[in-house]
Amino acid sequence: MKKENKFFKDLQKAFNTGVSFMLPAVVVGGIFLAVALATGKATDAGMEITSPFMKNLNDLGAAGFAMMIPLLSGYIANSLAGKPALAPAMILGYIANNPIGEGQVKTGFLGAMIMGVAVGYFVRWCKTWKVPATIRTIMPILIVPVVTTFFLGMIYIYIIAVPIGAAMDWLVKVLGQMQGGSAIILGLIIGAMTAVDMGGPINKTATAFTLALMSEGIYAPNGAHRIAVAIPPLALAISTFIDRKKYTSEDKDLGISAFFMGLIGITEGAIPFAVKDIKRVLPAIIIGSAVGGALGMANGVEALVPHGGLIILPVVNGKLWYVLAMLIGTLVSVAILHFTKPNLDEPDNQKNKAEK
Repeated sequence: MKKENKFFKDLQKAFNTGVSFMLPAVVVGGIFLAVALATGKATDAGMEITSPFMKNLNDLGAAGFAMMIPLLSGYIANSLAGKPALAPAMILGYIANNPIGEGQVKTGFLGAMIMGVAVGYFVRWCKTWKVPATIRTIMPILIVPVVTTFFLGMIYIYIIAVPIGAAMDWLVKVLGQMQGGSAIILGLIIGAMTAVDMGGPINKTATAFTLALMSEGIYAPNGAHRIAVAIPPLALAISTFIDRKKYTSEDKDLGISAFFMGLIGITEGAIPFAVKDIKRVLPAIIIGSAVGGALGMANGVEALVPHGGLIILPVVNGKLWYVLAMLIGTLVSVAILHFTKPNLDEPDNQKNKAEK
């Protein structure tokens, strides 16, 4: 029992460390993208930024977001196994967030978390190897990083990513068959898929499905999806504003940038909160996004561009229900967080007091 407790404490500490190092990239990326996209124009291809200066700002923001997932994975592993684990986990975190090879998908922050933990424990095992003194000096900078990256990289590419890609293709077909059925059920499913991995394969499957329907002139599922993308960051932001005893000062600061990310439909603004408290945050945002998606579908909301958040309101059919569905879904998530997240001074969160 003690070993099991130590394992979970190690994981919790590793996830918190990963989030701490990831936060600046999330904030920089989110704020720059928010400012740049706010000056853009909604088109059939998404938000189009015309100002050269704002394009550069958008690129800086995109770079911040590109660094976010590798930093998370790298510092999870670093917390578990030290410096030799840092580079392999960052490389594999990058791979998790950028599909390589044919037919593969990105697994997003969930895949990066898994790879960070896997690298951490694999490197711990490598450190127990009995090797000659001459080889031991090059173990941390050569042998351990190379072996770890190769072995776990091959496992990820050939054993983890390929089946996920096949599963997502199957999911698109299933959703396609549902399209003519109950609008509310389809909205619930699209909303839940949007929030469950916040930019990962399930979220991207919902995006691919709605884009395919848009090409056929069907815009309601895209409306549900674009309502749902804004709910996780908005819900966490509002939760940090009203339930201040449940969050660290770091979380409260992040809540401000998450709010702006929600307004422009960047779901990833909620990722740091989910990593730190996945068992409470994930159910809350999945349920809230599902409610928002269902309300959008039930009331015939149509988003005419492939982007989300309030920023696209001028190109939405059913503007009132677009806003109401987003608001209601957000408040549902906030309410669930209010009743499930403990205050920081409660025993369940004693470890967070030191962060304040």
